[in-house]
Amino acid sequence: MALTRRNFLKWAGATGIGAVVFNGCNVPDDEILVQSPLELPEDLVTGRDNFYATVFQSSSGSEGLRVRVMEGRAKKVEGNPDYPLNTGKHGARSEALLQAVYHPDRIKGPVTTAGIPGRFSPISWDQGISQLTNSLRDADPGSVLIATGPVRGLMADVVKGFAKATGAQLLGFDPLDKTVLRSTMKRLFGQEPLPDFDLANTHYLLGFGADFLSTWLDSTHFMRGYGEFRQGAGRDRGHFVQVDSHMSMTAANADEWVFVNPGMEGLLAMAMAYVIIDEGLGDDDAAGQLTGNQGAEALNNFRPSQVAEATGITAERIEALARAFADTSRGPSLAIGGGSAAAHTNGSFNLQAIYSLNFLVGSVNRPGGLIFNSGTLLSQIAGASIKEWKVALESMRRGDIKVLIVKDADLLHGLPGSLDAAGALANVEIIVSLSSFLDDTSAKASLLLPGHTALEEWGSDTPDPGPGYATVALQQPVVVPFANTRATGDVLLQVVRQLEANDGINADNMRDALRRSMEPLKATNRGSVRRPTFEEFWIRTLQRGGWWDTTDKPSSTIPIAPVLPRNAVMPKFNGKVSSYPYYLVPFEHNSIGAGQAAHLPWLQALPDPVTTVTWGTWVELNPETAKKLDVQMESVVIVESSTGKTIEAPVYVNPAAPPNVIAIPLGQGHQHFGSYASGRGTNPFEILDPVEDEEAGGLAWAATMVRVVKTTRKQRIAAYEGIVPAIQLPDDKIIQVVTKTR
Repeated sequence: MALTRRNFLKWAGATGIGAVVFNGCNVPDDEILVQSPLELPEDLVTGRDNFYATVFQSSSGSEGLRVRVMEGRAKKVEGNPDYPLNTGKHGARSEALLQAVYHPDRIKGPVTTAGIPGRFSPISWDQGISQLTNSLRDADPGSVLIATGPVRGLMADVVKGFAKATGAQLLGFDPLDKTVLRSTMKRLFGQEPLPDFDLANTHYLLGFGADFLSTWLDSTHFMRGYGEFRQGAGRDRGHFVQVDSHMSMTAANADEWVFVNPGMEGLLAMAMAYVIIDEGLGDDDAAGQLTGNQGAEALNNFRPSQVAEATGITAERIEALARAFADTSRGPSLAIGGGSAAAHTNGSFNLQAIYSLNFLVGSVNRPGGLIFNSGTLLSQIAGASIKEWKVALESMRRGDIKVLIVKDADLLHGLPGSLDAAGALANVEIIVSLSSFLDDTSAKASLLLPGHTALEEWGSDTPDPGPGYATVALQQPVVVPFANTRATGDVLLQVVRQLEANDGINADNMRDALRRSMEPLKATNRGSVRRPTFEEFWIRTLQRGGWWDTTDKPSSTIPIAPVLPRNAVMPKFNGKVSSYPYYLVPFEHNSIGAGQAAHLPWLQALPDPVTTVTWGTWVELNPETAKKLDVQMESVVIVESSTGKTIEAPVYVNPAAPPNVIAIPLGQGHQHFGSYASGRGTNPFEILDPVEDEEAGGLAWAATMVRVVKTTRKQRIAAYEGIVPAIQLPDDKIIQVVTKTR
């Protein structure tokens, strides 16, 4: 059948995603590659648009999307109203996926250094895959390490299969790993998947450290539930208290922000548990389980009067919080902990105490509380602990790691500077990057085999946390690949075939592997999509963006609560207080995260919701602290930690900053990563003390003490509020706004 230009464009969306294959149609390559409107042939403009469902997984988040495609180009991203996690909403990082596709700094095709560090020369894909295959064939078992960002679903299965087939070690890399959170959930509730938090149906919400309305886990999902929590939906408007050592976006939205000294969140939760049990306000069975049937006497060391000074909260305030949380007469109560509360040497103690409060108010696996998730379909590679990464870096230094394969794992930017990741990587013979952009770690690679972006490839997502039942989201390419890239999964599958190894996937490409993974779901004849034939099931599932089964839920049985500790586990900080008097509280940037999205200009330009600062790094100081240090807004200061490492950044005077806390956003300070990120701001990971949680081994990224040194320089801060500092004005300077009434 002949294919005219006009007919070709009418089906450009379908041919672009590969969902429909046109046999016998020969389309010139230049028709697909033309992107400039100026160069588009006049008869290619039809004005028709198509929408394609797909999914984007960002660290722990999962967002179902609908992408508008016109003339073969992705134009707009919207939330998929069918997908149960975000129900039509979507975040800024999903919106910026368009810029990732058409980014001028993308790696356009496979390149190699040919033995000359830093000088890349283009090669063919056959040459690149042959180089990778030969490197793996020559390497000894165990001398290969694969480092990926957190991935789930089919991609996780493919990477695991590749590691098994090649005998490689596998480590996930998440700069702010969730090791402590996952370990605590498994210990308390016996659940491998993270639970959902039913914000929509709770009445009293108590948060500890977790910035769940901005960056923590699946913030878009939580924001949707939080909206219902605030609206009331036929009941009283919910009340929210955030316990935090930093004025985050979540704390700014709370009814009450309770400042707690860093690392003392667990001590506060234990004191609340003491009050609830001592006054008989909670569930008697849970109280017995938590205290070994000894009652409040077992928690005598946590009486409010004894912990008030350490936490920085008065005994009366602690008692009031405990009573308000235990009052479930108007609806359920829910306690959430994470973020900075887990990022201390006693993070496991903190989270055990926080989540144990839910046992006392009957909010474990109940509406309005923690909802357990099914693990029947969950497949993922989570971020490894800093303890595991220290072992891996030491193996590199000894020369035990000969081949390092990285995919969206920027070790040089996201590991604490004192670990000297650059020195460790210098001892690795071959570094292969499968990333789409040249980040700091990829710049050290001798072979670059760039992967597709999220809108160009096949895959799936098994969200964690899920919505409380089995869910699989499908990812499909919505446009023709913009550059000479290949799906990372396709590359790994091809290498395994050339090695004649068995990865357990038994497919030649990601599309075929995805189809095979859906066959068992079709056979169940359950869930959101049911069709008589597999082809009908496949097409309908792609159209909806996934498959979910609301009946596939874990048991409703409530686990027995483990006994709480009798003594407090206190946080540890290196360095003398006289030399390093301030707590450093780094926080994940609202849009660029911990640096993973710093290459996208839309996200760089998105203002921080609290300070309105864009395009850089800043140091938040309390006005009194700034006065003590003799610095002002936009004064450049040197921040030095007990590791001896330093960074420089301008000051932002914030009245919401506690006097003893220095808050700095993560995400900037890349040497590489494209023109929008390179050389911009500073990287707080450089000065972090690489200490671990004492139990789970996760990075205690909030356990660093610093000092601040004044310089004579100033640096303008790009802030939407202009040059007016966010300081409290005297009452006589406040302009009163009066509205007339009739």
